[in-house]
Amino acid sequence: MLQIKVAPSILAGDFARMGETVKKLEECGADYVHCDIMDGNFVPTITFGSQMIEQIRPYTKLPLDCHLMVLRPDTRLEALARAGADMITIHVEECRELTIQTLRIIKNYGMKASAVVNPNTPVEDLYDCAEDADMLLLMSVHPGWGGQKFMPGTLEKIEKLRDFLIRNGRPDLDIEVDGGITEDNVNDVIAAGANVIVAGSAVFRSDDMKGTIRRLRGA
Repeated sequence: MLQIKVAPSILAGDFARMGETVKKLEECGADYVHCDIMDGNFVPTITFGSQMIEQIRPYTKLPLDCHLMVLRPDTRLEALARAGADMITIHVEECRELTIQTLRIIKNYGMKASAVVNPNTPVEDLYDCAEDADMLLLMSVHPGWGGQKFMPGTLEKIEKLRDFLIRNGRPDLDIEVDGGITEDNVNDVIAAGANVIVAGSAVFRSDDMKGTIRRLRGA
């Protein structure tokens, strides 16, 4: 049985106190720290880059799960590796035919590699990545900003992806889902076949972050 993991997104955290934020996430039982890196081009929002990753690295031993919503993600890999990133997720929509090559470059830098598709991109676009990826991510909202509602059509995409992985010899590959996940819908997401839960607002707006993280595991 796949382990359910929770990856709170620091996009919903306090940027002025990010070191304390990631430290608290570790204390509250998070499994990963999800870092949304946006460049203002691939998506309208600008967040942060490798300097932020370097600055928060000393505050936590949790893996830093970096989701690159940027143009030319290949140009950022070396800096992120040096900064202490543990996993890099790249968008199929940006890398296109270079996705598999980029996943292999990420792994050559000593990091884990993941690929992601947006809500309007067919889940089948991830199938070719399964052999080289350490994780596959499905966006359940349109990327670029937090606080959006979960798109129910994502559940079918999760089911199709998990079925593909089972039929093709990778049943234990992690499926991460990002966007609009709350305590109210997380069990549906897990039942569909996902096992890595990204949650921003649900965690950071909670008065009981530790309890929320526990419940997001379906516990």
